[in-house]
Formats: sequence, C-alpha cells, structure tokens
Amino acid sequence: MLKEERIKKKYTQEELSELTKVDPRTILRIEKDFTVPKVDTYAKIVIALGLNDEEIGKHVRNIANKCKEK
Repeated sequence: MLKEERIKKKYTQEELSELTKVDPRTILRIEKDFTVPKVDTYAKIVIALGLNDEEIGKHVRNIANKCKEK
C-alpha cells in the first residue's frame, strides 16, 4: 500500500529515501512486504508522503494482518 501512495506523490524509491533518510533497500523491502517497518521508519515514510489519519490507519491494519499471516 505504501508503494501506491509513493507513486501517487510521484516519488521514486530513491527520492523517498532522500526525504526520509531511510535506506532505499529498506523501502523496497517494505513495499514488497518482505519486512514490517519499525515504528520510527514507518513514521518517517508516512510523514514524507503526507498521509492523513485514515490512510495511516489502513496501512497499519494491513501491516497487522500481514504479521498475523506469518
């Protein structure tokens, strides 16, 4: 879901990485659901993407559901 938000804002992974100071490989792993982001990493990304509370809630529920599946 974060990938779709990043694309809506017309950011590349590298641009988002520069904005957030999060390694681009970490952003890739988060977008491909290979890893669950740490809270501070997630916060940096959602702030950079300018997500509102409702959008953040959807993302958190999505992450929680994926954690249950593992």
